[in-house]
Amino acid sequence: MAAARRRLSVGLGLAGAACALLGVCMLLVGPVIIKEQVVKNVRIDPGSMSFSMWKDIPVPFYMSVYLFEVLNPKETLQGAKPALNQRGPYVYREFRYKTNITFHDNDTVSFLEYRQLFFQPDMSNGSEEEHIVVPNILMMGAAVMMENLPNFVKFLLSGALAGLKQEAFMNRTVKEILWGYDDPLLDTINTIVPGLIPFKGKFGLFVELNNSNSGLFTVYTGMKNISRVHMVDSWNGLKKVNYWQSSECNMINGTAGEMWPPFMSPTSLEFYSPDACRSMTLVYEQSRKFEGVPTYRFVAPKTLFANGTDYPPNEGFCPCMQSGIQNISTCRLKAPMFISHPHFYNADPALVDAVEGLHPSKDQHALFLDVHPMTGIPMNCSIKLQLNQYIKRVSGIIQTGKIKPVVLPLLWFAESGSIEGAVLKQFYTNLVLIPSLLDYLQYIFLGLSVPLVISAAVLMARSQDHKITESLRLEGTSGGDLVHPPAQAGSPKAGYSGPCPDVS
Repeated sequence: MAAARRRLSVGLGLAGAACALLGVCMLLVGPVIIKEQVVKNVRIDPGSMSFSMWKDIPVPFYMSVYLFEVLNPKETLQGAKPALNQRGPYVYREFRYKTNITFHDNDTVSFLEYRQLFFQPDMSNGSEEEHIVVPNILMMGAAVMMENLPNFVKFLLSGALAGLKQEAFMNRTVKEILWGYDDPLLDTINTIVPGLIPFKGKFGLFVELNNSNSGLFTVYTGMKNISRVHMVDSWNGLKKVNYWQSSECNMINGTAGEMWPPFMSPTSLEFYSPDACRSMTLVYEQSRKFEGVPTYRFVAPKTLFANGTDYPPNEGFCPCMQSGIQNISTCRLKAPMFISHPHFYNADPALVDAVEGLHPSKDQHALFLDVHPMTGIPMNCSIKLQLNQYIKRVSGIIQTGKIKPVVLPLLWFAESGSIEGAVLKQFYTNLVLIPSLLDYLQYIFLGLSVPLVISAAVLMARSQDHKITESLRLEGTSGGDLVHPPAQAGSPKAGYSGPCPDVS
């Protein structure tokens, strides 16, 4: 019995030690293995899990466009406050793919990324053939751009505008406003002021967006240094742009806006946006979960489009107006165009008050990125921007009437997408479920080792107690024969052989 107990205690002790050893090994080695797998699969390498995602983005992206209709064009021309009505959304399925992928010896890769947009009638609130009254963007822009030219030049343009029957506001279809229309005004302007608007063909707000690329990006692959993966080395061969007034504002920082280096901290992330002609910094807001996957949510700080007075580091983006809008004329052919959050969210209230019909809301108009911090891969995002035009009365150009100076919203759009389907399932299994199971197992093994070792110790102690007790008993029994001397012959005790009486 004692031997069996000893064997059992030894077995339990060995099992407990094995569980403890396995738990400690998993505790120490598990994170290292997971980290190695993440590094292996997020770098830009044809053999990595994320390479196909990076090359041909499988996430279904949609661009939702909202146009601002001017309800009172005649009154606005006479100096009244513009009244706006939001129309849309007009939704487009967006496909992105990379071409000209070229790997370099300095741990970088170059590529061109193209976008293709397809209208989705069933997801839209309206058709592309709908007519909407908007500012005559080309004419009003040219008028402001020519404000400081000699009066005779402006009178010449005004006469040409009259001959072409151009007015301050136009009634065109959604398709024409976004994707372009032929306008003889373009040739007329370039005849009067050569090079003022140096492009030919159709004019539209998104005419250069569809079937076009965002410039030649060169980014780090992460093969030598994983902390640099996806970080931009150059854009169109430039380490800095030259649109702005300070070196800091001209810097190309962060990534191309698709993925970020893994093992992120909850601080901030940066990316370079060719559409905004600048680098942008988003800040950490909160930790969340998307379909069970842990994420960090990053949002735009209020300082993103603040003017130089309210936020001195933005002085380089000036000339500025109110906070909440950014002048992009230097990268948009000097046209008086501004970008902002939709409905002037997070902007100076004076901008909202200058027009009627705007209702800024965080839920509807704030941009966000939900990024898986371990891999740096966005799980869910919605990037929202508004395009605005500065219009006003320009003396010498009678078509501008008595329009009061105002930053007038033209449209806003949201580019949104989230990982779903088989990609999400694979992502969840490989990078959430398996690491979680390993995490639980290491603590299960460590937890099991404690009762096993304790049980082994208790059994061993009981075995020892039993052994000692048995030894003492045996010693006591054999010791009794030695204590009592042999009885003398003739003694009354003769023949005594123990505590029991002789019954013979």
